[in-house]
Amino acid sequence: MASIFSKIINKEIPAHIVAENENYLAFLDINPLMEGHCLAIPKLEVDYIFDLDDDTLSGLHLFAKKLAIAIQAAIPCERIGVSVIGLEVPHAHVHLIPMNSMDDVNFARPKLKPTPDELAKTAEKIKSALA
Repeated sequence: MASIFSKIINKEIPAHIVAENENYLAFLDINPLMEGHCLAIPKLEVDYIFDLDDDTLSGLHLFAKKLAIAIQAAIPCERIGVSVIGLEVPHAHVHLIPMNSMDDVNFARPKLKPTPDELAKTAEKIKSALA
């Protein structure tokens, strides 16, 4: 059964996509910890990140690096936090989270509830920074 991320890749369900190439996709988290919180994923559906082949894993991190630079340019923050948890969706993914303090990447705290319009505006800011 396809994961929700595979459904996003196949455009079967909507997402605020900020970057895409033939092997990877990045989109906004709909329940972000911080504005600009993105997920970078391989298009290859593999559950556990360390089960990815070496080329896909390294490519994912290089894709995430470009995305992190754009997020930081678009969303004022001190750093971009990187987190790999992998329990919530059975598809390898990397969280990229704008942060100014350690608490900004605390997944136990309440998530933001941005409107679809706010998400669209944030996605456009990040896409513009990638150009």
